[in-house]
Amino acid sequence: MKYFALLLSSLVLFPAVASAGESTRTHFPATGRVPPGVNLAPGAGVPFSAAVLAGDTLYISGATDADPATGQPATSPEAGAKLVLDALKAKVEKAGMTMDDVVWVQVFCTDLSYFPRFNAVYQSYFKGPLPARAFLGVDHLLGGAHFEVMGIAVRQPK
Repeated sequence: MKYFALLLSSLVLFPAVASAGESTRTHFPATGRVPPGVNLAPGAGVPFSAAVLAGDTLYISGATDADPATGQPATSPEAGAKLVLDALKAKVEKAGMTMDDVVWVQVFCTDLSYFPRFNAVYQSYFKGPLPARAFLGVDHLLGGAHFEVMGIAVRQPK
């Protein structure tokens, strides 16, 4: 009977917790150029948010190293790393955070030989401890990109 009461109380409380969490969500719309070769319905935007702030946690969608002005991939791994990390940083800062609030990063790369060149740029974006990270090799990315980066940031208490 004691377990039934606990289960019943958790079912009653759960909807209140879920709805409270939803009221704290902020969506940052995705903007920019659609990579070459990606066909969307005329006038349609991309079907996702650039980032979603839920409470103190920011979930950051992937961004590729396409040059915002041309939509073409970066000309070097270093330039590509800078483009994707600048995009990550812009989303983090728009949510009122810094790169040192980033706790997890996932990097997709079309050529694993770029690993040391990406890391040289990556390290310059952080002052504090580095976030947890995965660096994954993939066959190809949208628009011929070399990198795609996504992550999670958590606002630190002041």
